[in-house]
Amino acid sequence: MSGDKPEQVPQVFEGRRWLLPSALVKELELDPERSGRPRRTARDWVVDFSCFLLAVIIGLLTAETVADENIPVGLAAVDQLLGALACAAVWLRRRWPVGLAIAMVPVCFVSSTAGGAGLVAFFTLAVHRPFRYVAWVGGASVALAPLFLWLRPDPDMPFGWALFVGVLLTGAVAGWGMFVRSKRQLMLSLRDRARRAETEARLRAEQAQRLAREAIAREMHDVLAHRLTLLSVHAGALEFRPDAPREEIGRAAGVIRESAHEALQDLREIIGVLRAGEADDAGRPQPTLAALEALVTESREAGMKVTLDQRVTDPAAVPASVGRTAYRIAQEGLTNARKHAPGTEVTVTVTGAPGEGLSVSVRNPAPDGEVPHVPGSGQGLIGLTERATLTGGRLEHGPVADGGFEVRAWLPWG
Repeated sequence: MSGDKPEQVPQVFEGRRWLLPSALVKELELDPERSGRPRRTARDWVVDFSCFLLAVIIGLLTAETVADENIPVGLAAVDQLLGALACAAVWLRRRWPVGLAIAMVPVCFVSSTAGGAGLVAFFTLAVHRPFRYVAWVGGASVALAPLFLWLRPDPDMPFGWALFVGVLLTGAVAGWGMFVRSKRQLMLSLRDRARRAETEARLRAEQAQRLAREAIAREMHDVLAHRLTLLSVHAGALEFRPDAPREEIGRAAGVIRESAHEALQDLREIIGVLRAGEADDAGRPQPTLAALEALVTESREAGMKVTLDQRVTDPAAVPASVGRTAYRIAQEGLTNARKHAPGTEVTVTVTGAPGEGLSVSVRNPAPDGEVPHVPGSGQGLIGLTERATLTGGRLEHGPVADGGFEVRAWLPWG
């Protein structure tokens, strides 16, 4: 999914690209259209020129001491030539940090004027490469320092102090370079952490949207399936019995009109909840256990044979969420019976008491003849199982011994 959207974190630095080193520009993917080695930024040019200038200044200061040493003129000329070449090689420090740092070890052992360029190369190595490279190159430089000072002693400083200053300077440059490297790694780690946080937030948002869609789909199925089944049954009766008595046609038309009106009201309610972001209890009152008798009466008027056996100790004390779930279970059971076992007598049983829970059962015998398969069967029962589980209850469904079908549920109460 990260490929579908551009990363948001690098865009924070988009207007400050010139302030960042080219290595970070590559890692932060601020220049995705350019492949290979990143281009130098304005900051890189300033830093590279400063490093070159520092190497030249140190080389010039060292060249004065070389002139005071009692060494042959040819060796002094070679010393200064190697120092000039080392200063020029500073411009290659970003491309070959390891090779330049290794090459500077023998060069600095031969040439005193290359010392500034050697420090710059060593600093670049500490910035761009792990500690093991720094340890090997720094260790080699420190190991050769006593021999260099013995062959070419400093006339103005004792051997011990000169060795101490050299080791201290090497350690300071290595520490400074590793500090810069750690800051860059911290920035990259924060970038990666921000990317992971954005990805996780996007995944959580997508999961929440998916769960919301599933909840809406289940609710729409539970609400509208019953109404639309009534419409289908009565519309089919009018289609296949155009010669039915006027009273029966009027009653069927009234049921169709009322079912269409209720379906439209339910659909408006769901859409209103989506638009307003309100809770499930907002808008039109949700059906509870008290509306179960009206549901059975409506099904009987639609031509179903329904027997309601309600033995609840105190129906008014049933929690609203539990009563709503029991209503939806009975509604889905009646809808399934109408679709899969038309003409059979359906028995709806509701029993329970506070502390014992609420039991709901919808049972129908096997149909007399063969019933055509209905596409999408079983989706409502899956949604009801999840709904019952969310309330802390359980739901089971399946065929019974006489060939019929039964939906059984237990919901907590009290």
